[in-house]
Amino acid sequence: MPKVQLLDQTGKAVGDIELNDSVFGIEPNEHVVYDAIVMQQASQRQGTHATKNRSAVRGGGRKPWRQKGTGRARQGSIRSPQWVGGGTVFGPTPRSYSYKLPKKVRRLAIKSALSSKVKDNETIVLNSISIESPKTKAFVQILSDLKVNEKALVVTGKPDEAAALSARNIPSVKLISADQVNVLDVVNYNKLILTEEAARHLEEVLG
Repeated sequence: MPKVQLLDQTGKAVGDIELNDSVFGIEPNEHVVYDAIVMQQASQRQGTHATKNRSAVRGGGRKPWRQKGTGRARQGSIRSPQWVGGGTVFGPTPRSYSYKLPKKVRRLAIKSALSSKVKDNETIVLNSISIESPKTKAFVQILSDLKVNEKALVVTGKPDEAAALSARNIPSVKLISADQVNVLDVVNYNKLILTEEAARHLEEVLG
């Protein structure tokens, strides 16, 4: 089992914590992680793009000239695709890009991402995070004590409003609860800061 130093929020070591081998100690599967990230990014696409086809553009109700006898090519509408101002052929229409990977693949992806963070020594485990009232300065002090000066994903066991409000104005920090952990966030941030409660919750759900 991978063993990680357990710290308090001032950065002092208070012991060691053994993490579940099946969640934080597997051999990362990079291809599955890639598939999960592409799935998440696809699901985030709005898909609200739209163009007007020949039935949606304005005008063109009557035939511009008679069918025969003019010497010109026959035309049925001034809003046909070949006319300036005409409709678009096969243009994008509103759609959903979201799709789902199998449950076992999604679980393997998140476990691979977590294991990769532990393997690369980019994981910090805290016994708890306690902030009395929402203050950005208080959260900045915690990061300073932990010597974290890069992008950090902070995961708490349960939603913590005071901590969330304290962290939301720091551009390089994202704070989520354990049930919101996802592959894209874990990979996107350089440091993963877990509370002990969050680590145990992930072990229980993914183990």
